[in-house]
Amino acid sequence: MSAAPLVGYSSSDSEDEAEAKDGARGRLETGDRRSDQTALSKQRLPVPDSLLNMFPNTKEAPEDDSAKHGGRVRTFPHERGHWATYVYLPYEASEEFQELLDVMLPHALMYVPQLVRMEEFHLSLSQSVVLHYHWIIPFIQTLKDRVASFHRFFFTANQVKIYTNQEKTRTFVGLEVTFGHTQFLSLVSEVDRVMEEFSLATFYQDPSFHVSLAWCVGDARPKLEGECLQELQKIVDAFEESELLLRVCADQIRCKSGNKLFSLPLK
Repeated sequence: MSAAPLVGYSSSDSEDEAEAKDGARGRLETGDRRSDQTALSKQRLPVPDSLLNMFPNTKEAPEDDSAKHGGRVRTFPHERGHWATYVYLPYEASEEFQELLDVMLPHALMYVPQLVRMEEFHLSLSQSVVLHYHWIIPFIQTLKDRVASFHRFFFTANQVKIYTNQEKTRTFVGLEVTFGHTQFLSLVSEVDRVMEEFSLATFYQDPSFHVSLAWCVGDARPKLEGECLQELQKIVDAFEESELLLRVCADQIRCKSGNKLFSLPLK
């Protein structure tokens, strides 16, 4: 029953009193129902097993199956919201550079048949680090500010060298930088400052800047160093106009964070 009077209607005192009592009783009953609903809403009922089984493994981390990645092993566990990030200088492979690899790699395969040719080429300027998603844009902006005044430069990578990662789970055949090393050190110094601002790991001490040409799983240095390494160097030295071919202009750096790629031009 509504306690609001009809327009133009004048009720007696007894009727007003009765309506007031009914209204008070209605408000009391409504209040009791709201209290009961509030108490019920605060109770957490257990989710039936039948519902939980409908969505298995929804909170588990993605399976890290190295067989799906050519045998490569993740160096740090996957975690939602954490993005693998690294800074590098791209190396645009010319047709002549690919022809040089066409001669080098079949020779290296005689020593290590598991070698896989790289699809893209670059020179690392940082370690792989883990960046929180909400840090990506501030990180890129800071990096952009750091390298904005850095001038582009030429470098040469023509010294064959064998590398492994820190965990020695992968081996690389690479070409080490022999000219332009000082500029690379200066560039890494700026990148390291950005890493320090975000409390991330800086680059290696006394780094060997290089372009990786091929890789394989495991530590294959005993098979590749020595005779194979010397023969590969002879191929590079004898290749037509290799000195000019392997001289490259560094005009930008890039940062890859998860599936996001950022290009930062040098001055």
